[in-house]
Amino acid sequence: MRNLNRLFSACVILLLFSSCASTNKLTMGATEPARITLPSNAVRIGLINRSIPSEENKVVDKIDKVLSLEGLNLDKEGAESAVTGLFDELTRNERFENITIINDIDVQRKGLGVFPAALNWQDVQEICEANNVDVLFSLEFYDTETKVNYEATTVTIPNSLGIKASLPGHKVTLNTAIKNGWRVYDPQSKLILDEYIANDYVTSVGSGVNPMKAVEAVIGRKEAVIQRSSHIGNSYGYDVRPLHKRISRDYFVKGTDNFVVAKRRAQTGDWDGAAALWEKEVSNPDAKVAGRACYNMAIINEINGDLEKAMEWASKSYTDYNNGEALRYVNILKYRMAEKRQLERQLSR
Repeated sequence: MRNLNRLFSACVILLLFSSCASTNKLTMGATEPARITLPSNAVRIGLINRSIPSEENKVVDKIDKVLSLEGLNLDKEGAESAVTGLFDELTRNERFENITIINDIDVQRKGLGVFPAALNWQDVQEICEANNVDVLFSLEFYDTETKVNYEATTVTIPNSLGIKASLPGHKVTLNTAIKNGWRVYDPQSKLILDEYIANDYVTSVGSGVNPMKAVEAVIGRKEAVIQRSSHIGNSYGYDVRPLHKRISRDYFVKGTDNFVVAKRRAQTGDWDGAAALWEKEVSNPDAKVAGRACYNMAIINEINGDLEKAMEWASKSYTDYNNGEALRYVNILKYRMAEKRQLERQLSR
């Protein structure tokens, strides 16, 4: 009975809070600038692969021969897969006219898991002019490193009669780290537009009656690394796209009858109708009501994409009527306006 009373009390409190809430929440779409800023006239993209396999990239143990067979050319094929993944993603981007993978260039270096020195601008210029591209994306390094963990276990295998039997065995876990680094070169401005290092991981597990059989069970590691490398390239190509996101805002729904009616209009999607009622209250003699109305006018202007006007209303809500929520909103709008300017620069460069 006591628990029922507590539950009833909690429900009553929840209902009171929900019925007394002075704000409602809305969501709207917004565009965030791309992480990598490319000149707007960069429509022909060249891709190069500077990485060649490191001679030091080996697994040391008795199973090295098995892993070497399975991992033959793994770094080479993984790097090629990463560049192909980048090519595929950039090809899907409609802003580019042409994407070219440039092979047979004399700028490779052995993989050491760290950035090499950047290409000199004469080399960049020559590569771009020879291949008729505006900007150069470079896979600067690509290395895989595999660590092996052994564990005693029990394996189930069929005997000569086809009956499964449990035997002592070995479990082997191969943890492969994929280290990669990228740069974007702009020959016109002679600026490196981006430097990016990422580490990804592939885990393969197998078991067998002896360590060698266990390793043979995880031979698919190579395919997994190739697939993950393609995804790495895809992800890097996605960094040149502006990001579309959903943002949330609170708006006031209490103060006068106009706020109550405006709430219903907003709930049906009639934001202009709601704004018409809020605007009637911006000169209300009650400072609290007027501040809320000015705040809501900032919200409707942000919805309509006019961030400058939204800033004017939010500032008025705080400076003239001391609405504390408005000061926080002013700072949010400042950040959005900075994002908008960056996005405009990306589109106009």
